[in-house]
Amino acid sequence: MINNTNLTLDQARRVLQRIYGYPDFREGQKSIIQDILRNQDTLGIMPTGGGKSICYQVPALLLPGTTIVVSPLISLMKDQVDALDGLGIPATYINSSLTGSETSRRLRGAAAGEYKLIYVAPERLETDMFVSLAQRIDVPFVAIDEAHCVSQWGHDFRTSYLAVAPFLRQLERRPRIAAFTATATENVRTDIVRLLGLESPKVHVTGFDRSNLSFSVLKGVNREDYVMQYLTRHEDQAGIIYAATRKEVDQVHQMIRRKGIPAGKYHAGLSDGERQEMQNQFLRDDVRVMVATNAFGMGIDKSNVRYVLHWSMPKNMESYYQEAGRAGRDGEPGECILLYQPQDILMQKFLIEQSVSAPERKQQEFRKLQLMIDYCHTQNCLRSYILGYFGERQETGAKCGNCSSCNDDSEVVDMTVEAQQILSCIRRMNERFGVTLVAQVLKGSSNKRVLEFRFDRLPTYGLMKHHSEKTIMDMIQLLIADGYIGLTDSQYPVLRLLAPAADVLRGEKQVSRKVREVKKRVARAGDALFDELRALRKQLADRDGVPPYVVFADSTLREIAEQLPETEAQLLAVKGVGQAKLTKYGLPFLEAVRAYMAQQALGG
Repeated sequence: MINNTNLTLDQARRVLQRIYGYPDFREGQKSIIQDILRNQDTLGIMPTGGGKSICYQVPALLLPGTTIVVSPLISLMKDQVDALDGLGIPATYINSSLTGSETSRRLRGAAAGEYKLIYVAPERLETDMFVSLAQRIDVPFVAIDEAHCVSQWGHDFRTSYLAVAPFLRQLERRPRIAAFTATATENVRTDIVRLLGLESPKVHVTGFDRSNLSFSVLKGVNREDYVMQYLTRHEDQAGIIYAATRKEVDQVHQMIRRKGIPAGKYHAGLSDGERQEMQNQFLRDDVRVMVATNAFGMGIDKSNVRYVLHWSMPKNMESYYQEAGRAGRDGEPGECILLYQPQDILMQKFLIEQSVSAPERKQQEFRKLQLMIDYCHTQNCLRSYILGYFGERQETGAKCGNCSSCNDDSEVVDMTVEAQQILSCIRRMNERFGVTLVAQVLKGSSNKRVLEFRFDRLPTYGLMKHHSEKTIMDMIQLLIADGYIGLTDSQYPVLRLLAPAADVLRGEKQVSRKVREVKKRVARAGDALFDELRALRKQLADRDGVPPYVVFADSTLREIAEQLPETEAQLLAVKGVGQAKLTKYGLPFLEAVRAYMAQQALGG
């Protein structure tokens, strides 16, 4: 280990205030930064939008030499370096998007000590040229972003991350190491520590809750109609629509464009140039809507995404929470809406079968998929379900007040009789069959399989004939989500009764269901000025050739619109306005505020 430089949290706080314009760190950031400054290996598990970059950028500015940041995506590196450049911090990135001569120039600059931070892709750590550079310069600190990529049990495993530990062993002096990720189960955390070679690391789980995000699951809606109505109501906001396949992305993108709404699309079927151009248009706010597969978004540092719609259900909770978490990174409210259809299950099972070969891994993927299905069907608090999935214990019956379950004031319908009929049917079928066949028996279907097994002779045959087969299947999924029925971990899972089912069958416990409603957008104070400030930000960003959020985040514009600063000192007190940005952008925003106030004084 290199010698402790006796850096303090107070020194870090002064850097934060002077350069970033924030008065203090968030609680989770404090403990992580403190351990890094104390020369401790550190693992930080922080939700998307939790401020991970601050945790390694501020120590990098305090430490001597050059900090190396390992990052998986070219887009993330460019975004971060653009943002650092806007703050007056010398930083660069080295990846495959550069020409050979540009790479050489940046390597020479790094060797000369021109940069405080160098962002690199993990593949770069295997090249002799970069290893040689790292051995010649002072590297006090290595930060590894998206560290879950090192684990084959993570949701985004990348073999290139296995190069990190061998690279670190080749350095003459071992730097302090910090690894960061937004979503990691216990197994993944163990892998991160082992495979990255962290030594007695301090592990910080800052909490997975994103209180500014609202969560909704809508089942059975007409997706085309809903999305078009939603986009019309939110035409001035930036958002992402995720779909499971390239084909779905193309179809949704075409549908939106036909309605005259500017939208981009992003998936692996596009060329590198097409993807980069689409991404740049979204980052610059030239298009407000991006339709994409999960290939888009990891590390996209766009803070003003106001909504994330899932056209179809993702394959697991890790993917869902990371994708949904791209809304509201600036701390402002964001909406996360999942449009669930039963056929989503078949699609995800097909994708698992096509992409996973190892039996143990496949079984785990099916298990994770079922937990995602349960999320779509539970009537309990969605936030509590998410936090519980990631190991944060919640009080029984806890309500967040900001999800479609907690905010649902529709009539509660008793379904105890239907639940008893379903549970009884599963038991009479000897707990050997899946959702579809049980629903067909209860509906009274006369299809081949029902008759072949002589299920038409069961007392439960046709008991629910007045319901549609889809409604019966939805009820079964609800009973699964609420813990009355279990499923085996396989491509074709079998229904099993769980212990709580006995209370329902004996009539000692009631079961209910309800229909959800969609929340409407509520106007906020300062909206008119906020819109003017966003237009000004776009002009300045286009002038400087940077994404708008590099100028100011939405949360900063919102605070300006509400506090109405008229002097440089007042503007400097706004969160997100540091000295460098005050000097570069302060005057036009102050002039906009003054013009707005003068207009209001004249009555208009």
